[in-house]
Amino acid sequence: MGEEQHEREPELDLGVEEPLDPEADEQPRLDPEVEARRLAAMSFVRRYGDPVLKSKATPVDRFDDTLRGQVARMAGIMSDAFGVGLAAPQLGISQRLLVYRVGQEAPVIALVNPEVEWTGEDEEGWEEGCLSIPGVQVDVDRPVHVRVRARDEQGDERLVEASGLEARVIQHEIDHLDGVLILDRTSKEQRKEAIRALREMESADEEAA
Repeated sequence: MGEEQHEREPELDLGVEEPLDPEADEQPRLDPEVEARRLAAMSFVRRYGDPVLKSKATPVDRFDDTLRGQVARMAGIMSDAFGVGLAAPQLGISQRLLVYRVGQEAPVIALVNPEVEWTGEDEEGWEEGCLSIPGVQVDVDRPVHVRVRARDEQGDERLVEASGLEARVIQHEIDHLDGVLILDRTSKEQRKEAIRALREMESADEEAA
């Protein structure tokens, strides 16, 4: 899938809300019911520091109703949490399974046991966020084009050739299956700054509790 080119790369948030306008006098507020669903969905997502996020997931070997139910559950949590992608380890499940949807009207796509067959030489750097590291965005360089072979939730072979945002989302989620986070992909300076921000948020939460 293609994308428009801009002089300045737009912020890419793979995990939380749509980017807000920093110059707006008042930021939009979510409907209370929508916000409640978002918070409920986020309660299922494992956060930075959880060992499962740094472990390599196990290949899926059974394509049954349990797997299809898991795909449906992941799709629901991803949507309610305003994510564009979600990997099974983010829910504490060691399976090589991910779901993603690029665009509100696009269908949810499940990739089971995905393997990257090819990546293009061209790379781009965008800011990425992550449901497992809420409130943090860091610059990550990734190939613009990617070809991935996987299976769908029925067990049928699925070949995805993607570019732009779709390629980035797929690579981000496959990283989760290998125990790799965006903090592992960014510069040492941004990693330190992000970890400092996470500690400050944790301290603020503890004081508020």
